[in-house]
Amino acid sequence: MQFLEVTKISKIQQGVLVVNEVSFTQQPFQKLAIAGETGSGKSTLLKMAGGLIQPDSGEARFEGVRVKGPLEVLLPGHPGIAYLSQHFELRNQYRVEEILAYVNQLTQESADEVYEICRITHLLKRRTDALSGGEKQRIALARLLITAPKLLLLDEPFSNLDMIHKGVLKSVIRDIGNDLGITCTLISHDPQDILSWADEIMIMKDGQILQQGPPEEVYLRPVNEYAAALLGKYNLMSPAQARSLDGLPDIHLNGRYLFIRPENFMLVPENGHAPAGKVKKISFWGSYHELEVLLPEGAITLRATHPQVKTGDIVHVSVAPGGVWYI
Repeated sequence: MQFLEVTKISKIQQGVLVVNEVSFTQQPFQKLAIAGETGSGKSTLLKMAGGLIQPDSGEARFEGVRVKGPLEVLLPGHPGIAYLSQHFELRNQYRVEEILAYVNQLTQESADEVYEICRITHLLKRRTDALSGGEKQRIALARLLITAPKLLLLDEPFSNLDMIHKGVLKSVIRDIGNDLGITCTLISHDPQDILSWADEIMIMKDGQILQQGPPEEVYLRPVNEYAAALLGKYNLMSPAQARSLDGLPDIHLNGRYLFIRPENFMLVPENGHAPAGKVKKISFWGSYHELEVLLPEGAITLRATHPQVKTGDIVHVSVAPGGVWYI
């Protein structure tokens, strides 16, 4: 029996097929991330899995029990599954502790642990209209967790958060899995939100799963340019452009497009094999610099840690072992 099993689930909205026979499984404690452009069907899929949208065909099963849609039950949702929308709401003019006490299904000791994990213990006496957006979101999350779910569905939880509150929420979500033993599924547009967190990444396009696998595999070996672009900057060189790199390790002129992430290009000393290029642009990104280098057959982007070069310099480049993929 699978923990969560979605089988050929589909949904048409306003005459458009937004989810098209999607199937996937999720195991207990497996951290699953879903990525895709706006309109790719991510949120609709998540809501159908949680019983919040009625599928037109197919089904979801949670711990062997079919998830019923809102047309089949009095209150939408499925026992054991909690869903946090990016458009959550909290009642105004209430103290935080009042809102939480109303739905709490845990012992006080367990509830206090949830409040500690969500970093809201110091907010319990505050009124909801005196909270920041990030604080409100963590309270909305705690309100779900004290209903004792086994599966938590997080729909763009980091939207509209500044870097400080985003960092706090990332720590909270990590601790939910590690300390509370709750399985999480997360949707995000930002690759930095999911690459270091997920056990499995699912790429969606046009209502279907385009690629699925471990983060490193999906990041370094995308099935096409769309999947590559979702997870960060990249170089995609045509067969003609790839001739600039002929002679480097792992470079094969096989008529396919050559895919290399910027961090897999390296600046190296002149050695007779490394192609030369002119530095056109240098950008500082804190922990690294990003260089645009003009090679004979076109430009590449590479990342380097504090390179001792300036715009206009001639440099030599190579490729890190295992850093080449062909599309």
